[in-house]
Amino acid sequence: MNKDKVEGGFDQVKGEAKEQWGKATEDRSTETDGKFDKVKGKVKEGIGEIKEKWSED
Repeated sequence: MNKDKVEGGFDQVKGEAKEQWGKATEDRSTETDGKFDKVKGKVKEGIGEIKEKWSED
C-alpha cells in the first residue's frame, strides 16, 4: 500500500465526518467541504492504485 492510497482513505473518512457534522448542524458549507474531501480521497486512492499497477509491471 502506498502513500496516495493511505492519504486517500484518510481524506474519505475525514470527508464523511465533515459531511455528517454539516448535516447535523445544518451548515451547508461544512457539508459541502466534506463531500469535496470524500471525492478528493477517492481520486487520491485511485491514483495510488494506478501507481501500484505500474510498479508491478
